[in-house]
Amino acid sequence: MARQLDEQIVGRFPVGQRLRVLDVGMGQGTQALRLARAGHQVTGLEQDPKMVAAARAALSGEPEGIRERMRIIEGDGRDTGVHFLPGSFDVVLCHGVLMYVKEPDPLLAGLARMLAQGGLLSLLVRNGDALAMRPGLSADWAGALAAFDTTAYRNRLGLDVRADRLETLTATLAGIGAPLQAWYGVRVFTDTAADDAELPADVEALLAVEERAGRTDPYRGVAALLHLCGVRG
Repeated sequence: MARQLDEQIVGRFPVGQRLRVLDVGMGQGTQALRLARAGHQVTGLEQDPKMVAAARAALSGEPEGIRERMRIIEGDGRDTGVHFLPGSFDVVLCHGVLMYVKEPDPLLAGLARMLAQGGLLSLLVRNGDALAMRPGLSADWAGALAAFDTTAYRNRLGLDVRADRLETLTATLAGIGAPLQAWYGVRVFTDTAADDAELPADVEALLAVEERAGRTDPYRGVAALLHLCGVRG
C-alpha cells in the first residue's frame, strides 16, 4: 500500500514539495514515520493511548530532523475540526479506521474539510464486496454463504466490525467534494496468511505480485482491503 500511496503523491504534487500530512488513526505510526523520513511535515492523530505511546517511542529513536517534522496528538478522528482549521493539509490518511466506525459519513466529511484544494484523501477499508473470500478459502462454507449478504464481520482480534463497498464509498467521496480518482486492492493473495507468518525468502516477488494484482481487474475486486484515493475538488 505504501507503493500505491507514493504513486499517487508523485503523480499529484511537484517533486520535492514538502507536504502537510495528517494521519488519522495512525496506530503505531508506521506510515506517518515513513512520510516524515521522506521529508514531509506529518501530524498523527490517534485515540488509543497504547498506540500513542508506541508511536512516541518509535519517534524518539529517530534523528532530530525527523522528530521535528512529526507531531503526535491524542484524539478522536471524528474531532478533526477541534484540532485543525479547514484546508490545513495536502494529504490526509485514514487507514484501517472506518471498519470501527458505525456511521462513517460524518468522519469522512470532516476529513475532506481538512484538505486544501487539490489535496489527496487516502482511505484503507475492508472490502465489503469480498467478505466471503476468507471463509471460502478456509472451507468455512456456512460463513462464506452468510458473508454474501452483509457488511458485518468479525476480525482477527475477535471484534465485530464493518466493511465498506466500493460503490457506496465512491458515492460518498463524490458527495463530500473529494471524488474518487484511483483505487487499488490490498492483500489479494496473502489475506489468509497467519499474522505471525515469517516473510518468505522471495518477499520481493511476493510484493511485485501483490502490487500488480492490486491494480489489475478482476483481481483487485476480491482483495481483502481496498485503498481508495480521492482528490479535493
